Amino acid sequence: MEIQKLYDLDDIEFEDIAIGLVRLAKDIPAHEFFYNINQINGLSFSRKKDMIIHGAYYDYYFPRFEAYDKFTKTCFTFISNKSSESKQKKIQTELFTEEENIKFLLNNQVDVEYILHTSEQIPDFSVILLPENLVFPIQDYTLGSEEELYQIIQYYE
Repeated sequence: MEIQKLYDLDDIEFEDIAIGLVRLAKDIPAHEFFYNINQINGLSFSRKKDMIIHGAYYDYYFPRFEAYDKFTKTCFTFISNKSSESKQKKIQTELFTEEENIKFLLNNQVDVEYILHTSEQIPDFSVILLPENLVFPIQDYTLGSEEELYQIIQYYE
């Protein structure tokens, strides 16, 4: 008996995801950064379960912070671009593996501290007030469906 094909992956259109790149002006710990954000906003960001990426040799943990705006019914998520922790699964026996104990979600943007994502299709990051002396302006960035981070965000959404 044949299994009926419900949909064809080639026919599905994947929409790009708009995210914001957050660069810090000062090197401060996450709890201090989010304390400052919570002080000047009506939102209350709190730490959620870490985003986990499984590599061949390491498991990488990326801190996530979320807040929900009751008026706009929007969920805002800050994801650390740099892994905060890595757990080694097996010993590397090859010399030139491309896997290290630190991983960045956006390899071409290592100076970015946080990736800001929202549940809206067309995000408005100006809703979140950021401390002027701690953060550079948010840079808009578009993820295509072929990028690894796109798949990760879709999974955790």
